[in-house]
Amino acid sequence: QVHGIVRRSSSFNTGRIEHLYKNPQAHIEGNMKLHYGDLTDSTCLVKIINEVKPTEIYNLGAQSHVKISFDLAEYTADVDGVGTLRLLDAIKTCGLINSVKFYQASTSELFGKVQEIPQKETTPFYPRSPYGAAKLYAYWIVVNFREAYNLFAVNGILFNHESPRRGANFVTRKISRSVAKIHLGQMDCFSLGNLDAKRDWGHARDYVE
Repeated sequence: QVHGIVRRSSSFNTGRIEHLYKNPQAHIEGNMKLHYGDLTDSTCLVKIINEVKPTEIYNLGAQSHVKISFDLAEYTADVDGVGTLRLLDAIKTCGLINSVKFYQASTSELFGKVQEIPQKETTPFYPRSPYGAAKLYAYWIVVNFREAYNLFAVNGILFNHESPRRGANFVTRKISRSVAKIHLGQMDCFSLGNLDAKRDWGHARDYVE
């Protein structure tokens, strides 16, 4: 069985996982069970991990929008950086160090102002945003827990990965949706941010593999 953590919201915020429900219309869970919680709340993380006693934990939670991380810098640090520490500490508190495998979804934003092309595992990190800096803390705290406690804990450095479930405010979806709206006469133009930014893209299915 797969367990997940979902933030409480006054509106449904499970749109991208609706298909995983046993009954999507009634939000009836089958092999997926969701728990209300938040990466900013260490108490709830300990309670959930202690109740579920998972064998694998995948930390996919983050405020992951680079531009917005400048507007929400402290929140991004709290969720993306310290949130990872809270998860790792919850594993330790619950006595699961020897039984849990932990995966941290790291990011190519760790490289930021790239020091070499192409990047590899030994390329020096040079984050250029609060998001990248927060994820750098998360990266190193995972390394520290692995080395200090012999926890099975790994970082996966993911470059941009796309799918139909990509959020509408990310550049690929923003462009494709805006072009369609212009074609339909629903809007005249749209604006983009840094046109000098360069990114590599992959597909989410390949990253999961």
